[in-house]
Amino acid sequence: MNLDDLDIKQLDAFAAVMSAGSITAAARVLNRSQPTISRAIQDLENNIGFLLLSRNGPRIAPTSQGVLFHSEVERFLSGLRHIKERADAIAFGEPQPFEIASIPAFTATIAPFALARIPPGRLPRKIFLHTMMAENVVQAVSSGTAELGISSLPLDHPGVDVHWIGSAACVAVVSDSDPLVRRRRIRLIDLQDRPLIATSNPFRLRPRIDAAFRAAGLAPFSAIDTNASVSAVAAARAGMGVAVIDPVTAYGMPVDGAVVRPLDVQIPFHFGVISRSATPLAPVLAEFSDHLRQVARDTLPDFIEHDVSEMEALLRGAFGTVSQDAS
Repeated sequence: MNLDDLDIKQLDAFAAVMSAGSITAAARVLNRSQPTISRAIQDLENNIGFLLLSRNGPRIAPTSQGVLFHSEVERFLSGLRHIKERADAIAFGEPQPFEIASIPAFTATIAPFALARIPPGRLPRKIFLHTMMAENVVQAVSSGTAELGISSLPLDHPGVDVHWIGSAACVAVVSDSDPLVRRRRIRLIDLQDRPLIATSNPFRLRPRIDAAFRAAGLAPFSAIDTNASVSAVAAARAGMGVAVIDPVTAYGMPVDGAVVRPLDVQIPFHFGVISRSATPLAPVLAEFSDHLRQVARDTLPDFIEHDVSEMEALLRGAFGTVSQDAS
């Protein structure tokens, strides 16, 4: 690949086709002609040395190499947009834009409330609040793509600094028509013959949920596995089962028709705020971090803040035994 031949308009055309699904739709989005879009992608393919799209008459589909290349193009174009926003802020003497990478549990709930506590004059005109999976949050922060990250543990990555750690117990969410709403606290044994709805990441919260059931001598029927707790809440609200999820989503985004109840066991959900290692945090982001901690404290009934030095102990205990609460 010859970098001298790299044309941003070609990358834009490819990204538009991938997003819109066809050359016709991409041409409409970019306000360019179809032949221009087709030619731009062909030139890009000639430059990089492999096909991005497979063509079958008027129909196109991304090749496996095209799918991989698209993620890199999106990252590159996003970086260019960030550069433009920062250049504009410098030119007008305004606060610099920043990017926060976060797992869905926070972007959909308490993160916006923390941002809202910052006086408007200290916020930039552009804020990038991106939702991604936990592993991608750490990668975005360690690479410098995002200035701040919010994620569940583990966060012991050499490329990031952990600013604070919080935890709260997982909860059950059921439909408001479910008989379990009559209980102030739901017992795991109540879920033995009920469909279980939970997140599926085997390296984050799910192992602790499974361990809690095993410790109680139970083997729940798993009905729905999802990668976002908000989807679990929606499924529980629809009456498809009982969701066992993180407390941030449950308490931070109340949903009509869904009822939150504590469990009779402590299944800890640990989370923290991170920034790139050895990189000073902008004052406005430090302020956001403090507000986020306070909103978490205000939102989560059993919020506990841990010293960063406790992270290793928390990780050791996360997959250990669970403690019983009184019913």
